[in-house]
Amino acid sequence: MASGTSSSKHSASTTAGRPKADRQPSPSPGSSTPRSITHSLATGPSTPVLRSTPSRIAIRSELGSSNGLASSNGFTSSTGLASSTAQTSYFKSRRIKKSEIQRPWLDQKDPREKWTWIIPLVGILLGLGIATALVWMALRSVVNHKYCLVLNDNFTTWDSNVWSKEVQVDGFGNGQFEMTTNTEENVYVVNNTLVIKPTVQDPTLLENNFVIDLRGNGCTGTEWYQCVATTNVTNGTIINPVKSGRINTRLGASIKFGRVEVEAKLPAGDWLWPAIWMLPTYSVYGEWPRSGEMDIMHSRGNNYTYRQGGNNIVSSKLHFGPNKENDGWWRNNVKQHAPGHKTWASGWHTFGIEWSEKYIYTYIDTRLLQVMYTHFSQPFWEYGNFPLADANGTRLVNPWEGTGSKATPFDQDFYLVINVAVGGTNGWFEDGKSNKPWVDRSPTARRDFWLAKDQWEPTWRDQGFLQIRRVRMWQQEGHNGC
Repeated sequence: MASGTSSSKHSASTTAGRPKADRQPSPSPGSSTPRSITHSLATGPSTPVLRSTPSRIAIRSELGSSNGLASSNGFTSSTGLASSTAQTSYFKSRRIKKSEIQRPWLDQKDPREKWTWIIPLVGILLGLGIATALVWMALRSVVNHKYCLVLNDNFTTWDSNVWSKEVQVDGFGNGQFEMTTNTEENVYVVNNTLVIKPTVQDPTLLENNFVIDLRGNGCTGTEWYQCVATTNVTNGTIINPVKSGRINTRLGASIKFGRVEVEAKLPAGDWLWPAIWMLPTYSVYGEWPRSGEMDIMHSRGNNYTYRQGGNNIVSSKLHFGPNKENDGWWRNNVKQHAPGHKTWASGWHTFGIEWSEKYIYTYIDTRLLQVMYTHFSQPFWEYGNFPLADANGTRLVNPWEGTGSKATPFDQDFYLVINVAVGGTNGWFEDGKSNKPWVDRSPTARRDFWLAKDQWEPTWRDQGFLQIRRVRMWQQEGHNGC
């Protein structure tokens, strides 16, 4: 309280000794207006008067009014009346030139400043290194073996010395709905193009009791059920509701290690199942899948809306195992989407496989676009991770034991198979997906599919067939006399 009284007296005495024109009202408590430095209120250019206080140094600029009249409180307005708002400007020295201002950061560098360019540079170099490694690995996987050409078919005509048509009605173990034929209705050559085209079965064979017996009439199956089919209107079983084609090169061309390329355009149509694959010429290690199967391309004719993927997706895989219930296909089942918003049915593509003593891989159009790659780094019995026993408790035996090759069972001759299947009861078309008109476990699955003919047959009319315009097979040098 004592210091406040002394300050008031000093202020009063100072004010009393000034001319009246220089007296200014003391700022109210809390005011931000500086009071230590003021300008005189002459009508001409004002001259700043510098006073210092212990607290701060500031400048208050009091500008003359446009008519030369000053307000009593030290502020002016265009009307000469007192203004309620003060304009504040701060002191700016003109005595120090810009060139004389000290800038120590130019002479003394911050030791952390170098990281502003080291970290980005390290990132760039790391990115280049990773990109180089990926390119190197891709090129390293593309081994340039020497080959002998085994087959080069441009389909100027049908070559029966190379190709065979399979004739069966059993669905080939997958419950497929087609009956394969050896007629030109389903397999034919036109304009240097091989066509495999599914067609609808004669309705009279499906709506009345009837028996088809192909034994002695071209059936290529070895069991009676592969050659005989019946329609029984009482229990709902029917003959295959569709006819199609399945061809192979077993008699004309097979290879043990090498390459195969098939240039094809896939079909478009609901429940069609096109496939390009390879089977062993001789079942050296036993019945399927003991002796192996190589799937170059499998797809579906349904469009892209089909939940499992239609003709916008193809897949590759290997089949191998001690029995049908223990198949190791799931170890290397790989899917490939068509580029952009296209489908594999919208243009021609080359579906290929390269196979050696050390690896198998499939590709599309170029060997750099690999789909499925399997390196023979361990025996297939270990790679398959099979259980010790099957569901019945029977111990599983390694069918490839003692061969001394990690490539077994893929170390024998294989031939090419091309077909268009329709439907099936093995799960390739899953139950409950996209209005599937049959259930796999139903004993009337074929009939249920047939009754939905008005739904799927119209989707086949534009491009419900597989087209192939070139097939080539090469044998790797050092094998099979190459």
